Amino acid sequence: MVVRIERMRPADIDRCVELERLLFPEDDPWPAGAFRSELSGSHNHYVVARDGDGRMVGYAGIALLGTHDHPEAEVHTIGVDPDCHRGGIGTRLLRALLTVAGHRGGPVFLEVRTDNVAAIALYERHGFRVVGLRKRYYLPSGADAYTMLRPEPTGADQPNEVLA
Repeated sequence: MVVRIERMRPADIDRCVELERLLFPEDDPWPAGAFRSELSGSHNHYVVARDGDGRMVGYAGIALLGTHDHPEAEVHTIGVDPDCHRGGIGTRLLRALLTVAGHRGGPVFLEVRTDNVAAIALYERHGFRVVGLRKRYYLPSGADAYTMLRPEPTGADQPNEVLA
């Protein structure tokens, strides 16, 4: 599937909420207000994936944290339409986030459900490793999460996803 990655706009929020309900029904899917808040944060960067017809098929967001001298980033979310799973969209979205983080430097953190084998494999392919366990992190399901870390990449490790 051909997709293009571009910055998320407020007009994308309703579709994000729809996908959240499909993807995370057990774990308090984000409401529209959460997406609006994330988009308004000056330290946040959100992107969407659109198919050839312009339909949003995925979204992702990262927070650029820390200081100028000690930057770090935290992946807040990645979601892909279930009809499009295993098509490389999650990889493209993650690369877009890592490209943004790479411009500032520093490590990147994230949390992922311990039972989300596909996501864990994706993150490991991009240099993340498990550094902690958060018991009952996801609510209301009570699912555990791994905290994963990707150390600051060097040269050839740096992704380069171009935004449309």
